[in-house]
Amino acid sequence: MALPLIDRRRFMQAAGIAFLAGLSPRALYALERTDAVFASAFRAADGSYGVATVTERGEIVARSPLPARAHGMAACPATAKAVAFARRPGTFAMVLDLAGRVEPVVIAAPEGRHFFGHGCFSPDGRWLYASENDFDANRGVIGLYDARENFARIGEYEAFGIGTHDLSVSDDGAMLIAANGGIETHPDFGRTKLNLDRMEPSLVLIDARDGALIERHTLPHALRQLSTRHIDLDAGGQIWFACQYEGPRNDTPPLVGHFSRGEPLTFLDLPHEIVQALGNYVGAIAVNRRLGLVGVTSPVGGAAVTIDAASGRVLQSSIRPDAAGIAAARIGFAVSSYDGLMLDTQSDVAWDQHIVRLPRRL
Repeated sequence: MALPLIDRRRFMQAAGIAFLAGLSPRALYALERTDAVFASAFRAADGSYGVATVTERGEIVARSPLPARAHGMAACPATAKAVAFARRPGTFAMVLDLAGRVEPVVIAAPEGRHFFGHGCFSPDGRWLYASENDFDANRGVIGLYDARENFARIGEYEAFGIGTHDLSVSDDGAMLIAANGGIETHPDFGRTKLNLDRMEPSLVLIDARDGALIERHTLPHALRQLSTRHIDLDAGGQIWFACQYEGPRNDTPPLVGHFSRGEPLTFLDLPHEIVQALGNYVGAIAVNRRLGLVGVTSPVGGAAVTIDAASGRVLQSSIRPDAAGIAAARIGFAVSSYDGLMLDTQSDVAWDQHIVRLPRRL
């Protein structure tokens, strides 16, 4: 789900005295000069892990420690909550109160499950949905966590696929969207991919009220090794998706596409040089609703690409070694790198795969 954007004044008003009092003078100065605030997980130089809030220039404002490496994040447009999800096959998610009113809450995956690194909030902030692996049964599930009960896990929905990675929710909260990468994994084998010869990627729409299947889009047999991994929604509710190819290196499969409820998947016909620049691997996707843009990054190819959402035409492609996260910014997109570069600032951390732009209402 794309979030409404935050400006400096709204963030500082919402963050409150507790958050601001904990900042260094340098961080306060940086926050006063920024027009947007982002968040991302990182690995510090000493090997520890955390989450940082970041200005529109990439300057770190504040850091919160994590018990281990995180992957993706979710932020709630109705509350002051953000969540960092453990990297597969991690079993923790940490809920952070960006306003500094309460201590972080650590969520533990139940026995027989681990997190896939992604999740989302319902628009009203009542529910947290997390992509999880029922690894012994080799099926993806969506964990349901009640924010009103200190994020107690109250059940799960079927994800109708395997390797459930990214999750999103429609703006009205009625429909969940799951990107099932189609790859079988089991924590006994670490991060090894166990079924590359028989992958089952899919994109699924699920009723958020009861978990009923609305639609399931599978990929054609010729693209069975194209793992559907990340998603974002545009202003019209159209779902954009990005893929990672597990087939031969010399293939040039489509990597980005879109669909809406009741419509088939449509892949963009990206220029050959763009597909090559992405290295058959899109690590993150983001939609800039205000500008009508779609951005993708590839740490494998070392590239960041901006696409016109209306026409599917590539507007810009740039070399960005270790390109990792991407999020909508005032002008285009904010991009981070594994080597510590975010926007215009080099930091002493290794940014992880994803960025989230914090919501307007905290």
